[in-house]
Amino acid sequence: MKKAISFVLCIYCLTFQLASAQENNAALVPLPSLDDFTKGEDGWSFGLGFGIEYETAYEGSDEFGLELQPAGAVQWRSGDNIFYFAGEAFGWRGLQGEKWLLEALLGFEEGREEGDSDDGNLDGLGEQDEGFELVLQARRSFTDDWRYWLVSRVVTGGDGNLGLFGIGRRFGDQTDGTGHEINLVAVFHDSEYANRGFGINAEQAQASGLAATTLSGGLRSIGVDYSFRHYINDNWQLYGEALFEYYSSDVQDSPIARSDYETEVGIGLIYIF
Repeated sequence: MKKAISFVLCIYCLTFQLASAQENNAALVPLPSLDDFTKGEDGWSFGLGFGIEYETAYEGSDEFGLELQPAGAVQWRSGDNIFYFAGEAFGWRGLQGEKWLLEALLGFEEGREEGDSDDGNLDGLGEQDEGFELVLQARRSFTDDWRYWLVSRVVTGGDGNLGLFGIGRRFGDQTDGTGHEINLVAVFHDSEYANRGFGINAEQAQASGLAATTLSGGLRSIGVDYSFRHYINDNWQLYGEALFEYYSSDVQDSPIARSDYETEVGIGLIYIF
């Protein structure tokens, strides 16, 4: 948690030190968590860059590491709709009226491998299959300028369902998608999704030496996430994010959850063509 707070403070300092060339063109929705490279214009847009993330090795891990990640997307805008391809995800987001933002994407889930733990904490648990997940999201703003909103998200695939519900706030008056944003959320999962991440069946228990564990559905965690976006000049964009998720007591009781929380901090650069 201290790392996430320090990261936020550093980003705020960096915001005032950089020479900003803020775009006046309006983004589809002026939220820093949603990349929009179109600069308010219909047609194709393209952003390419990289980010560095400091995060837990897997869900429930007490091991941390740095990882270099590609960043950016290919986007096509038509009025109040953006279709995009970003890494391993295809998606659409659309503005309905002035206060509803709907989004749907199909993404690739890498799964979990025993080798994700350098300390051998996953030995005997086997490999989890890779697959695709469908993500549906809706945000409903309380104001015309998207200062406050409600957010909901559903993630579904071949291994259960996860739901997220929360509230958010945007800081700054920019309409180009830059500034700061924070969300407070509660996350729920069904039993199938819960046991994929934190359950241990009889065969895994025998192979790993860990106690057999079966979880029921319900509250998974409460969390807070922060997003930052800033134009350095007409083409270069700086972004940052921080996430802190505190697990429910049911998840904490799983032998896989060697920590009571999960956290992630990232920063990156994107060049907009």
